[in-house]
Amino acid sequence: MTVSRFSTLFLLGALASGCSALDPFSESPSSDVLASEKLTVAAGDDELKEAIESSPGDESTGRASRTKLDDAIDPTLKKTAEDAREKLDDPDQKIAEENDATPDLWHRLRAGFALDHDASEPRVQAQLNWYKKHPRYIDRVVDRGSRYLHYIVSEAEKRGLPTELALLPVVESAFDPFAYSHGRAAGLWQFIPSTGTYFGLTQSWWHDDRRDIIAATDAALTYLDRLATRFDGDYMLALAAYNSGGGTVSSAMRRNRKRNQPTDYWSLDLPRETRHYVPKLIALAKIFDDPQAHGIELPPLDDEPYFEIVDTGSQLDLAQAAELAGVDIDEIYLLNPSYNRWATSPDGPHRLLVPRDQAETFATALKGMDPAKRVSWRNYKVESGDTLSTIAKRYSTTPSVIQQVNNLDSHIIRIGQRLMIPSAAEQAGTYSLSASERLARKQERSGKNANGTRVDYKVRSGDTFWDIAREHRVSVRQLASWNGMAPGDPLMPGKKLVIWSKSKQPAMLASTNRGKGMVRKVGYQVRKGDSLSTIASRFAVNVRDIASWNDLNTSRYLQPGQSLVLYVDIRNSP
Repeated sequence: MTVSRFSTLFLLGALASGCSALDPFSESPSSDVLASEKLTVAAGDDELKEAIESSPGDESTGRASRTKLDDAIDPTLKKTAEDAREKLDDPDQKIAEENDATPDLWHRLRAGFALDHDASEPRVQAQLNWYKKHPRYIDRVVDRGSRYLHYIVSEAEKRGLPTELALLPVVESAFDPFAYSHGRAAGLWQFIPSTGTYFGLTQSWWHDDRRDIIAATDAALTYLDRLATRFDGDYMLALAAYNSGGGTVSSAMRRNRKRNQPTDYWSLDLPRETRHYVPKLIALAKIFDDPQAHGIELPPLDDEPYFEIVDTGSQLDLAQAAELAGVDIDEIYLLNPSYNRWATSPDGPHRLLVPRDQAETFATALKGMDPAKRVSWRNYKVESGDTLSTIAKRYSTTPSVIQQVNNLDSHIIRIGQRLMIPSAAEQAGTYSLSASERLARKQERSGKNANGTRVDYKVRSGDTFWDIAREHRVSVRQLASWNGMAPGDPLMPGKKLVIWSKSKQPAMLASTNRGKGMVRKVGYQVRKGDSLSTIASRFAVNVRDIASWNDLNTSRYLQPGQSLVLYVDIRNSP
């Protein structure tokens, strides 16, 4: 049987069965993550750059105050947050040091620089020109990163790594610990689920280690160190591999060797994002190495830890933690962005990062607190129709937690039974940086530039992003972004989405029961001569959607044997 005929039968079989023959988004951890060929599409700094570019006024004035990640908190909900933040700031950080020779964190950072900053590459110069033109961007990322930089620099030094790597979160996430990309990468260091799992970064309803400052920094620096070893100590190649996978870099090097061409980073044919990835870091390093030469004034940053790690011993309500420490709750979330809900995870890690000046106060107050009061409890009487799932949803917890605290052997409950339910001590709005509150604001704000009609949609069994996006005449990436998701994230029945519909009758679409069983998720193996346009035409889909489903760069050629996932309407397919 020929390969062509086999591929056709494979696709038709998948269409007939309604099953996905290939699911690239399942992301089971590779046995050798260092040899990965998957491009990690990071959240990057594009959103912040756009905000800076569109801001009115003189770029050279108006230093950024300590913000809670720009618009992350609704001003109407947290009007006094800035006052609380000012109380936390060291006054010395608000006044520029007249004597530039005073040792600070910037001196320490520069002392560990080890990469070549003298590259005359046009790609570096292009990035450098942008940063020089927009000094407020540097102010903003330094402001964001000031909580984390001392720790990251210290960890890089412990491993003997170039301290330029401490600036990598600027490129990856603009130092936004809540950053989430359309490629499913999360946190300062932008780990995708599979790579995070490989490095022990657990992900649950309560907690996502990919956003944990301690765990994710350790994983990122370990990963970079291993990649550098793979490429014989070449950190430029290691950085490229961090973005596009060690296998991708190795393949590019092999191609150059066959052509008798150099195999350094600048000579390799790499994905477009990776070609600009390393130049961004080098341009930033050049600026931080000699800011005056580039017309940049770095905000002063003391060479002192911003936070301390305090052992909590058990689950703790984050509003309680903020009260015990005498800080604003948003500061607790910004130092502990891995916590998705109103409390730390019942399964650990049982620790909190607390501003250094408040750490002793917090630890002392915590010791004197009755352990039973670390979270609030409700005495709930089971009613007709109740299940552990419905009760858990009502009180923002999980069935397993209710089962655990009530010593239940199964999910079976009976009418009249009394259950102890852990619940938030304050109203939902108090936990303004929890996952649900961040999502609610994102869904609301997304309509400002959407130019559509808002539709509140409840996901049904069999729904896909592609189905919903097509019906409402929006792109898959837009739909996912409006709801804080990535196109590869699973859509669970019952999940509520906000759609800024471009359809003429969005309300009718929202209530219409779409014909089931027409769209199938299938695997397709690229054949010789295939292109995105020919595949799109063959299966009546859009080139941009194929690229989005598979995180593809449309400027690069498909390779025979490459696996793709397609969402095909069998009514229109061949």
